[in-house]
Amino acid sequence: MPDPLIFFLSSQLKTHLLSLRAMTNLKIAIQGITASFHEVAAHKHFGKDITSVECMSFPDLCEALKNNDADYAVMAIENSIAGSILQNYSLVQDYKFNIIGEVYLRIHQCLMALPGTKIEDLKLIESHPIAIRQCAEFLMKIKNAMLVDKEDTAAVAKQISDEKLAGVAAVASKAAAEKFGLEVLAENIETNKQNFTRFLILSKQASTSAKNNKASISFQLSHHPGSLAKVLNILHEKNINLTKIQSVPVIGKPYQYAFHVDVTWENKGNYDEALKAITTFATDIIILGEYEKGDFNTLT
Repeated sequence: MPDPLIFFLSSQLKTHLLSLRAMTNLKIAIQGITASFHEVAAHKHFGKDITSVECMSFPDLCEALKNNDADYAVMAIENSIAGSILQNYSLVQDYKFNIIGEVYLRIHQCLMALPGTKIEDLKLIESHPIAIRQCAEFLMKIKNAMLVDKEDTAAVAKQISDEKLAGVAAVASKAAAEKFGLEVLAENIETNKQNFTRFLILSKQASTSAKNNKASISFQLSHHPGSLAKVLNILHEKNINLTKIQSVPVIGKPYQYAFHVDVTWENKGNYDEALKAITTFATDIIILGEYEKGDFNTLT
């Protein structure tokens, strides 16, 4: 039976309402579990009315999107302290996903344990290796505790809570401490207080939004002097801003690298011309996504 509300609306309002409804209850693949930073990033982009599809690894996340277990995926790609996650560049390309957006998220890390625990009681501190790296300066001062790499920040917090693990602490978000009933022993323990992570929004379909002003592109260059310089000169001449460049080893081709670049533009025509000109010098050009750049200036 047709929805009575939809039936009495004008065609324009019908389309708008149906579009809004389609954006609710989306299934979003995240790396980790609920209360992880990936879920926080998903909420920032899609809103709170989503279902998180928990994936314990980035390949699992890609499989969830590939197999339609999720409508979209949120994938961390770089951190201002730990650097780029190289395997994720390869995963996006291997699965032929489209980057349709990005989210910048300030990362405030907390040390947490069972209520009543003191820092001097700790024997183990567990978290994702990138989180541990982000907080290395603080954690190295805790002399009696061993640092252990785990798959997910929030999952460690949940395990400590579920199994009542005395003497074990997690490095995770404050949201994880609140969700799993842990006591925060120290807040904002990240070494760099401007610590942020950039997340990609992935889809099986490309974005066609008129607001797109950023692109992620992959290409390879010949081993000739000045090959990369020629590409960079084209971007400069066309007034295209290069926001990131990352070399990634080409599997099966020793000492050959693919270059992944992020560029932004104010004039789409200039971008199109630059892309066409680059084909003279580069090979295996792949547009990983064209999308609206994220707002970095709102980070707090």
